[in-house]
Amino acid sequence: MLSASSATSGRQTSGNSRGVSRRRALAALLVGTPAMLAALPGPAAAQGPGDPGTFQPREIIDSGHQFFGSVSRGLALTVQEATRRWGEPNGYILGQEASGAIIGGVRFGEGTLFTRNAGQRKVFWQGPSLGFDVGGDGARTMMLIYNLPRVNALYRRFVGMDGSAYVVGGFGMSAVTADNIVVVPIRAGVGARFGINVGYLKFTDSPTWNPF
Repeated sequence: MLSASSATSGRQTSGNSRGVSRRRALAALLVGTPAMLAALPGPAAAQGPGDPGTFQPREIIDSGHQFFGSVSRGLALTVQEATRRWGEPNGYILGQEASGAIIGGVRFGEGTLFTRNAGQRKVFWQGPSLGFDVGGDGARTMMLIYNLPRVNALYRRFVGMDGSAYVVGGFGMSAVTADNIVVVPIRAGVGARFGINVGYLKFTDSPTWNPF
């Protein structure tokens, strides 16, 4: 039969053993946590400055100055505003566009798509333009393209984004989108166009007169 002191000593030993076990388990958990966290997948990388597949604002502005035929502060400010909103594009289009409307109108254009990985491709676009548009124009048009996964993904219909209009120094910018791809047309040309153009653009790999 155990004495009172022996029983007390036994309980203390048992308690101490359980305490040591808990401390060891906690230490093992703390050591293993960083490794487990490191194994978890991180957030998807965004296309930002330095991405080898994108074009930097300086490249876009230089190309635009050559295309539009003049060095314009308005173009630089417009490209910078697009970069502020959507980052660096992984493609851009240089082309010619013709459109005209009184209340509603039609827009047609053709140009060359430039990308880092797929080279250059001929592209065409069509679409209605709604709003208070006056006159017609034959405008040189630059389009910045964001999140384009492959060239064929461009051949679809893009709808207008609310609140995307921006006008400065004779250049106008708007945006259309589809499935996370954003296309930002930057226009400068002959003719008076007022208000906000609402509608869509449809891109194709061959010319067509059907805007729908």
